[in-house]
Amino acid sequence: MLERDGYIPGVPCWVDTSQPDPEAAVAFYSGLFGWQLEDAMPPDAPGHYFAARLRGGDVAAIASLPEGAPERATWNTYVWVESADETAAKVRDAGGRVLTDPFDVMEAGRMAVCMDPEGAVFCLWQANRHKGAQIVNEPGSLNFNTLGTGDVEAAKAFYGSVFGWETLDLGGGARMWRLPGYGEFLEQRDPGLLERMAGSGAPEGFADVVAALGPIADDQPGPGAHWSVTFAVDDADATAERAVELGGRVDVAPFDAPWVRMTVITDPQGATFTASKFVPENRDLAGQTESAASAA
Repeated sequence: MLERDGYIPGVPCWVDTSQPDPEAAVAFYSGLFGWQLEDAMPPDAPGHYFAARLRGGDVAAIASLPEGAPERATWNTYVWVESADETAAKVRDAGGRVLTDPFDVMEAGRMAVCMDPEGAVFCLWQANRHKGAQIVNEPGSLNFNTLGTGDVEAAKAFYGSVFGWETLDLGGGARMWRLPGYGEFLEQRDPGLLERMAGSGAPEGFADVVAALGPIADDQPGPGAHWSVTFAVDDADATAERAVELGGRVDVAPFDAPWVRMTVITDPQGATFTASKFVPENRDLAGQTESAASAA
């Protein structure tokens, strides 16, 4: 698997989890995914930021809750941008809110925290030294970011205006966000990728996919509009069992969906995520991914 050395504007590039007890979260996720973790904050810092790595490559992070934040664990999605300030202005112009104005994160980069018009929170990332996740789409690393929303048309207007995203209908109710040109960017770094994807039966346009889209029904329990994360695993059933052993909870038992077998898990402090195993022989299954994605 090739390691990433950066992204293009409009591509989700990083995830971290804000936790009331980050040290306890380190024990859970290292036990679940085999992450090696190192605190990136100075010894005298008021909080922690544990960088999670596989084979020495950054995959995610575990952070203390920001000062004044609710005592609630969450997973956070970051989108790569050329300018956090200019993109924050686009968020406002498109009807969203900037919850935290752009600020520098030491020498790592510059970020802002935003909310779309339906209430889904996400972060902007203008990279400096930190180039986002270096390892993706292999067991224990980020596989997908998913927007759950009750107003798909409003989401299309907002994210299209801010990031240039379009939607891709995969059939069976499954939809994805695509960024035109992203597949060509990936092809430059991994020659032959587009041909391999076509040979595996991937739908036209799938190479441009940057995230997933999960509609939320009005009467569906759980959170409102939100961003969620999916991690790749080599065995969804074993991951669910291990999560329970480590003090987590399985919200959606492992099940088969198009291309994958997946499960939805909540960690001991309340942050929910999906674990997904790639199963090519499941490619023709009727779409169940949508309901699981919106539950995460």
